[in-house]
Amino acid sequence: MATRSLWRTRAKLAVAATALCTGGAAATVATSDDPAAALKLCTAVPLRLLRDSATAASIVFDYQYSLWGLPEGSNERAKIKHEVHLRSARKLQELCFRNGGIYIKLGQHIGQLEYLVPQEYVLTMRESMLNKCPVSSYDQVCEVFKKELGETPDKVFDEFDPKPIASASLAQVHIARTHDGQKVAVKVQHTHMTDTAAADQATVEFLVNTLHRLFPSFDYRWLVAEIRESLPKELDFLIEAKNSVKCLENFPKLSPHIADYVYAPEVHWSLSTSKLLTMEFMDGAYVNDVITIQKLGIQPSDVARLVSQTFAEMMFKHGFVHCDPHAANLLVRPLPSGKRRIFGKKKPQLILLDHGLYKELDFSTRFSYASLWRVRCPSPKKFGYISWMHL
Repeated sequence: MATRSLWRTRAKLAVAATALCTGGAAATVATSDDPAAALKLCTAVPLRLLRDSATAASIVFDYQYSLWGLPEGSNERAKIKHEVHLRSARKLQELCFRNGGIYIKLGQHIGQLEYLVPQEYVLTMRESMLNKCPVSSYDQVCEVFKKELGETPDKVFDEFDPKPIASASLAQVHIARTHDGQKVAVKVQHTHMTDTAAADQATVEFLVNTLHRLFPSFDYRWLVAEIRESLPKELDFLIEAKNSVKCLENFPKLSPHIADYVYAPEVHWSLSTSKLLTMEFMDGAYVNDVITIQKLGIQPSDVARLVSQTFAEMMFKHGFVHCDPHAANLLVRPLPSGKRRIFGKKKPQLILLDHGLYKELDFSTRFSYASLWRVRCPSPKKFGYISWMHL
C-alpha cells in the first residue's frame, strides 16, 4: 500500500512537470523578440524539468521505501539512512552536472552547508563541484562578445587567449591584452546562463515547493529564497564592478590603517557590460598555498591576520561584506611599496576577487555581532587582533 502511494507521488510529479513544460511553449516563441533564443529555451527547459522531476521523485521514493518500518534511533535505520543519503547525493550530483549553470551553483552551495544538510551531501558536492565546472567553447565566447560589444575578442583586444585560465559555475576567465598593452583578465558569462537562468530558477523553486507540499518535513524553501536573492546580482557583472569599487573605497575612508594592505583589480569600464567584465590582471598566491606564500618571502601568520582583520573591518565598520571569500577569490602578494617587517619578511597585500555577492549590514546588526565577540573574546590582544602593520 505504501509503495503504491509512493509511486502515485512520482506520477504526480511527472504529470505536473509535463504540464508546466508544454503549457506556454508555443506562446513564448510566438511573442518573443528573439524567437531563436525562445525556441532554444522552450526545447531545453522541458527536458531539464522532466530530468529534475524524475531525480526528485527517485530520491523521495528511495527515502520513503528504504526507511519504511525501521524504528527511529535503531542502528539498522542509521545504517540504511547513511546509504540512502549517499545514493541520493550522487543522484543530485549527476543532475547538477547534466543541467549545468545554476545547478552547479546550487551543488556548490550545498557543499558549504555542513551545518544544515547531511554530511554525505556535503562531501559528495564538495569533492566534485568546485573542480568540474562547465567550460564554454571559443565560439560561445565570441557569441557573447558580439552581443555585448559588437565585435569578436580578437578585434576588441590586441591579444586574447581562447583557452580560459579558470571556469566557474556562472562564467570563465580569459587572459587578454588591450591595444595599449595592458594585461587584463576577462570574465565571460556562460551563454547557457543567459538562456536558462530564470527558467532554471523557477524550475528549482517549483520542485522544492511541490516536494514540501507532498512531504512537509522536506523544507528547503530557504535555499530557494537565497538563490532568488543572490543569482540576479551575480549574473550582472556591472553590479560586481561597482561592488569592487565601493569595497576598495571603503578602506581609505573607514579603515585607513589597513587601506594599503587590501586591493581589488581595476575595472576597465569601456570593455565591461552586464555579461563581460574586464579587469586588471592580478598575480599572486592563493591564501591557502602556504609553500608559495613562503617562497614570496611572506610569513603565513601575517596573511592569516590580514585576512581576519580585513573581514573584521568589513563586518564591523563598513557594513559592506564580501560574501564569497573562498581561497580561489583571495590572493596574496608582497606589498608593492616593498615595506618589510623588522625581521626582514615582506608585508603581504590581500587581493580580493569576485565581487558579485555582497551583504549590507545595518548598524544594529554590526553592534550586536560586535557585542557577541566582546563577550566571547574580552581580550582581543590574545588573538593577535592588534595590528601587526606597524612592526
